[in-house]
Amino acid sequence: MGQKVSGGIKTILHEPNSLALIVRSPVYNPDLQKPTRLDMLFDMSPVSKELQLRHAWNPDDRSLNIFIKEDNPLVIHRHPVAQSTDAIRGKVGFERGLHAWEVTWNARQRGTHAVVGVATKAACLHSVGYQSLIGSNAESWGWDLGRNKLYHDSKVNAGILYPQVDVNANFVVPDSLVVILDMDEGTLSFMAEGRYLGVAFSGLKGQKLFPVVSAVWGHCEITMKYIGGLDPQPLPLMELSRRVIRQQLSRRRIEEIQKLPLPKALRSYIVNP
Repeated sequence: MGQKVSGGIKTILHEPNSLALIVRSPVYNPDLQKPTRLDMLFDMSPVSKELQLRHAWNPDDRSLNIFIKEDNPLVIHRHPVAQSTDAIRGKVGFERGLHAWEVTWNARQRGTHAVVGVATKAACLHSVGYQSLIGSNAESWGWDLGRNKLYHDSKVNAGILYPQVDVNANFVVPDSLVVILDMDEGTLSFMAEGRYLGVAFSGLKGQKLFPVVSAVWGHCEITMKYIGGLDPQPLPLMELSRRVIRQQLSRRRIEEIQKLPLPKALRSYIVNP
């Protein structure tokens, strides 16, 4: 069921990239800056199992080729149906706040089209044949884990290489990754193995977006665990000042802060993402 990866990751990763200069440089890139409140979210106490279940997969909002395991509602299983791409949404949609959830998907169970992302309630959850369903239309935004490409309305827009930080390396998405949806900023981003991979999509404000995955591999199992969320709130004045300073400096000038007569701790706070 879509088991043979076509195109090859190496070929895809060597496509020309207009952002190559940014990627090679270790200096500041706004799209790679971890959201300020994300560390606050991760420092919070783990959410209860009850809250995880409230944010689990939706049994009433899925392709009929996907079912939720009875012994663990956080896990879905896809039937081995040929020439079919199948998706499922989470129960809860988000319009405000910062939210994160972990998706665990064995890399050997992904096949040719394994996509993780978000979608509106209108996004289609089934298609005939194999495709990157999430991101195929204007109602969904997805990261194809095999191709390392981002898709949104892909019939109109070409896929974009992601993560940009690894354009010159054969980045392999691990079994577990974290999806980060910031509806206050209108962005979707991802983390893998504790590393923030940068903003994948922006301009999402005004939507109500649900966690979603689409799969083609027969008998694949995908787990989603809600990590937590933060309601909108003003940032501390110190953090606002830091962000303004960084935004006023070009990527090539950010390191010049080290030359200023400031305490080392303050210089480090401004420079480090």
